[in-house]
Amino acid sequence: MLDISDLHVNVDGTEKLHDINLHIGQGETHILMGPNGSGKSTLLKAIMGFGGYTITSGSIVFKGQDITGMSIHERAHLGIGMMFQHPPAISGLKLEKLLAATSHLGQDAIEALAQTVNMEDFLARDTNVGFSGGEIKRSEVLQLKVQQPDFLMLDEPESGVDLENMSLMGKEIAGLLEKDVHIVNRRRSGLIITHTGYILDYLEADQGHVLIDGQIRCHGNPREILRVVKEKGYGECLRCKQM
Repeated sequence: MLDISDLHVNVDGTEKLHDINLHIGQGETHILMGPNGSGKSTLLKAIMGFGGYTITSGSIVFKGQDITGMSIHERAHLGIGMMFQHPPAISGLKLEKLLAATSHLGQDAIEALAQTVNMEDFLARDTNVGFSGGEIKRSEVLQLKVQQPDFLMLDEPESGVDLENMSLMGKEIAGLLEKDVHIVNRRRSGLIITHTGYILDYLEADQGHVLIDGQIRCHGNPREILRVVKEKGYGECLRCKQM
C-alpha cells in the first residue's frame, strides 16, 4: 500500500525528517509513537503533500505509484485520507457542503453516515465552529467515512476526547480499517500517531514504530513498545538501538 524510501524532509529550511524507511502492506495498521517534536505530524503531512514540507530526497510510493511530487488533491483522489490533531474551524463552510464536495454520495447517504457518529445535528453548522473536542473528532471521523480512503492517517485521535467519545470513535475507526474482516481481505491500511495508546483498546495494530529526532529508531509489537515507553521512557529505544 505504502512504501517510503530514504525520505528526507525540510521545513523552513531545517531538516525535520531523515532516513525514513517505512513499508505498510495492504490491510495493515501501523502505530507511530515518539516524543513531542520528534517529527510524527511532519511525516503525515509530508505523505499527504502539504506545502512547506519539502522532500529533499527519497520517495513515497502509494499503491505502486510514485506520488512524491503530487499535490494534496491528487493524493486524496488516489485514496489517502487524514484526520488532523487540531483541524481548523472554517466559518462560512457548512459541514454538509464539505462532505458533499469530498464524495459522490447523495444527501440521504451522508445523513445516514452522520447518524452513525451522532453528527446529524451538525451538518448545517459551519465546519468545526463552536464544536467541542469530541465533536471535532467525530466530524473528522465522519469526513473519513464519507471519503472512504484506502489509506488512513490519524494524528492522535485520542487528543481532547472524553471516554464516551473515545469509545464511539475507536469503534468507528476500527470499522473504517475493516478490523472485522480477515487481513487478507482488507483493502484499507492505516498509520496512527498515538501518545497514550488508548486507540489500541479498540483495534489491533500490526506494527509499531518509534520516531525520535526525525528518524525511526525502532520497530516492533506496538503493545510491547508502548509498555516499554511507559515503564522506561523513549530513552530506552535509543539505548536498545545502540546495543
